[in-house]
Amino acid sequence: MKKIYVSDITLKELGQQREVSLLFREKTAIAACVDALEMDAIELAPIQSLREDTIIDKTIAGNVKQATVAIPVGFTEESVKEAWEAIQDAAKPRLQVVVPTSTVQMEYLYHMKEEKMLIKIAALTAAAKALCEDVELVALDATRADLEFLKQACKTAEEHGAGIMTICDDAGIAIPDEMAALVAEIKASVKGLVFVQTSDSISMAVATALAAVSAGADGIKTALVGDKVLQAGRLSDAIGAKGDKLGIEVSFKKTQVHSSVEALLKKVNHEAYQKENDTESEKDSIFLDADSTLSQVSDAAKLLGYDLSAEDNGNIHKAVLQICAKKSSVGARELEALIASEAMRAPSTYHLESYTASCSSLSSSMSQVVLKRGDEIISGVSMGDGPIDSVFRAIEQSIGYHYELDDFQIQSVTEGKEALGSAVVRLRNNGKLYSGTGISADIVGASVRAYINALNKIVFEED
Repeated sequence: MKKIYVSDITLKELGQQREVSLLFREKTAIAACVDALEMDAIELAPIQSLREDTIIDKTIAGNVKQATVAIPVGFTEESVKEAWEAIQDAAKPRLQVVVPTSTVQMEYLYHMKEEKMLIKIAALTAAAKALCEDVELVALDATRADLEFLKQACKTAEEHGAGIMTICDDAGIAIPDEMAALVAEIKASVKGLVFVQTSDSISMAVATALAAVSAGADGIKTALVGDKVLQAGRLSDAIGAKGDKLGIEVSFKKTQVHSSVEALLKKVNHEAYQKENDTESEKDSIFLDADSTLSQVSDAAKLLGYDLSAEDNGNIHKAVLQICAKKSSVGARELEALIASEAMRAPSTYHLESYTASCSSLSSSMSQVVLKRGDEIISGVSMGDGPIDSVFRAIEQSIGYHYELDDFQIQSVTEGKEALGSAVVRLRNNGKLYSGTGISADIVGASVRAYINALNKIVFEED
């Protein structure tokens, strides 16, 4: 029996298909499911947002215990290093040189002729091989490529260190006999492994993949969910029915695929991105939680009409995560309140590190506040008539100055027991009023943030 390698492309496919990017927890759930099914490899999406994607990919790479973790290297030597940085801690890392091989895609996407593309393949493959032992060439749109060029591309990649050549039917036009013939040609041209990524655009993904295997293909690309891809459930059914006759076997758990996909859909089809009907507004679809990334928060702010700076987006993202540590999610109304509180404000001279407040009907309230100014950590402890009075006094003790409290208001931003509290603090300094707002799941936290917001405006203007 010949062992056929199965590489899962779910993360890559869903990342391209969904209008709203996958949440962090959705990505880790997919990776965990693939690893538990004992697939041979997990393929990550290309890095788009360097900081966020690197963090997520590092987490996935560190958590995957059995499967190879593969990632596209981009189109520059610098992007090769960035891709390697993201997965170098994986137990079995793999770098993928992903390039178009059809004339139309080479000229349309990269404005390159065949000669320059071969030079690029050589450079990228060599750069990847210098960092990682396992390197794969992924030939996009290979079923529409010139055969001689495709063979030369595979040979060039192999000469510079690639051990796997993947033939992709991105156009979705290949039928079984055509794919089998193409695989036979490539197998005769290289010594390494040959994989195929078939399309289900014309409902032939399974048949085309099995024909490729019969012609000598060593591996198949599949996905747990997704459109126009070879789905793992259908592949497992086909191999269960015809594997013995074809003399092939796979290592992943065929009998558990369908139940695993059903369970995974409950996690991946997140309620935040499922519209109940076409009349639902974009604002109503905003749903952020503790796993939301910076880009997702930024996109949600844009839906509300805010074009924020990078710094403001960072502040809002941090505020969303702080809120979601205490409640399940943040919607449109709450996000707008956070933007009003955290964005477009004076530079934060004082940063809140932590606060503690205690109160009782039997004694005065006592609070401790820890602030950061530059590299200096300052703190204050004070008693007062209630937690808010004591926490304001603690702030004053930490900064060594008293400001007149002109006004203080608290109101609920949203409804329900998990409602956010919004606080407004107005401080008077030299006859002038400075207003600050704060949002938090508890009224003391909202009050502290509002006070510090107003305080920073005073300091900024004085400076």
